[in-house]
Amino acid sequence: MLRTIVIGSCVQVQGTLERVLSDGRLQIRVGNKLFEGYPVTKKAA
Repeated sequence: MLRTIVIGSCVQVQGTLERVLSDGRLQIRVGNKLFEGYPVTKKAA
């Protein structure tokens, strides 16, 4: 499943979900690299 996370104040990364961490952050994989950050929140239409 593709997910988008925020790293820092304005950097976003999209990749395959690896796992959900205990503090609410997500770990995603892009190629052979792993990134951790908070999920992008969905806004109501």
